[in-house]
Amino acid sequence: MNYFYKYLFSFIIFITIWWLIQYITDSPSYILPSPYRVFLSIKNNLHLLAYHSIITFLEILVGFILGLIFGMYTGILFIISKSMRKWMLPFIVLTQAIPVFAIAPILTLWIGYGIWSKIIMTVLIIYFPITIAFYDGLKRIDPMIINLAKMMGANTFSMLLKIRIPFALPQLSSGLKLAAAFAPMGAVIGEWVGSSEGLGYLMLYASGRVQIDLMFSSIIILAIFTILLYNFVSYVSNIITRWDPKSHIN
Repeated sequence: MNYFYKYLFSFIIFITIWWLIQYITDSPSYILPSPYRVFLSIKNNLHLLAYHSIITFLEILVGFILGLIFGMYTGILFIISKSMRKWMLPFIVLTQAIPVFAIAPILTLWIGYGIWSKIIMTVLIIYFPITIAFYDGLKRIDPMIINLAKMMGANTFSMLLKIRIPFALPQLSSGLKLAAAFAPMGAVIGEWVGSSEGLGYLMLYASGRVQIDLMFSSIIILAIFTILLYNFVSYVSNIITRWDPKSHIN
């Protein structure tokens, strides 16, 4: 409930600042619509916004799940195989130097304008923070614990399952929170480059027809998706890391 009041308070401040800027600058509605006009736009275009929101939400959700699976799998590979870490880690870092806007048109060209190019774009954006955070957590284990487990006859698999992964969950949680904030960006960038569905497409459609209130409506819904995903990830992270007091410092 405290989270609800915090976000409600932040929302009221955001709307107030937005209204003050619009009122003081006296900006026309085709440049900066008032919060009331955007609210009316959401109300009048509810079915249109709902349809495109479902598409974008599906892209974000599937991309987030796949990014989590691939990121954790890569982190585990880096721990159990030195050669994989030696060759793959520089390549993964190098891919982050390529602007995402440069990758999106290539994905659209190769995969098409369907939903999968947006899902892969989402995966590419969140894959790196999840992989690095999880790998960092897996390797930051007290060597004394590892040596004690080896002395007790633990093999690589049992140490990974019972020691490394549980101890790496707080770091993985940090990576997941970053991924939750970045995932919607990946889906929307993919929709901007080439799509006929989704909130990113609706933003471009509204901007081209100077329906700025509709464009703002799409942005607000996307922000709500991001907040919901981030809070869900935080909630799950608090559950799986409840044993770690450092993960629950207010």
